Amino acid sequence: MAGRWDSSYHAPVMVEEVVALLKGARQVLDCTLGGGGHSEALLAAGSSVVAIDRDEAAITEARKRLAPYEASGRFLALRGNFGEIDRIPELGGRTFDGIFADLGVSSMQIDADERGFSFRPGALLDMRMDRRSTGTAADLLNTLDEAELSKIFRDYGDEPRAKRLAREVVRRRERKPMRVSDDLVDAIRGAYGARTGPSEFARFFQAVRIAVNDELAALEKALPSLRDRLDPRGVLAVISYHSGEDRLVKHTIRGWSQSCICPPKQLHCTCRGKALGEVLTKRALTASSAEMAVNSRSRSARLRAWRKAA
Repeated sequence: MAGRWDSSYHAPVMVEEVVALLKGARQVLDCTLGGGGHSEALLAAGSSVVAIDRDEAAITEARKRLAPYEASGRFLALRGNFGEIDRIPELGGRTFDGIFADLGVSSMQIDADERGFSFRPGALLDMRMDRRSTGTAADLLNTLDEAELSKIFRDYGDEPRAKRLAREVVRRRERKPMRVSDDLVDAIRGAYGARTGPSEFARFFQAVRIAVNDELAALEKALPSLRDRLDPRGVLAVISYHSGEDRLVKHTIRGWSQSCICPPKQLHCTCRGKALGEVLTKRALTASSAEMAVNSRSRSARLRAWRKAA
């Protein structure tokens, strides 16, 4: 059964948990608008929302859905990358008492074969979240050397035998350039055997997508900027779907919550000397079993939150 905040564009994950963490926030920045489900829930809870997204199609669909809120002045959608939030003119000097990011891709992006996020037969190897950017998944697979490809499959795909797949991709592209999903699927099967299935395909396609969009670097750059955009006692909440993303968020907010970050053997404190805030989620929150039963994407979701000091 579809959730209250689902749309034909996207089924948002852990909506009620996000709303609870941002309860009472008057001004919220939604860093990943997508289909607008999280934004709509926050608006319904009483917040005003400024939302950004790299994907023009996502903004178009969400603005249709949230037109009444936009007309009343409570919702504003902007095109941009939250990894470069300080370069979005409309956000110059603005702060928020709630900031939210849902990392990953939307259901509609996955379902649209021309966007190239899925491993369905015949889907183009594109994977760009912002289609104005250069460098598709096909470009990456056809140009990077074996060592660079191996690093992507190892670091972003959690694959200890990454060299095997990198070597197979290089071997195959010498005969025929990688162009569609079938080419990468065949390379995965060639490297790891014919019984390789959807779970492996999903893992490696996700790894390539992360590389194409430079997602981990963008997140690492964005987190301090988002922290600085928070008002005192404001809350930052992030949903991640990849172990590297979750690890980065976890370690970053833990570091912000320590009163001293000097090296252990240093005799005198020379750092800031106080915590910047507190972690609200001692362990990452996960989707309920009921949500997992109807939305398979929620199975890998991890939600963490942090509150800025007064």
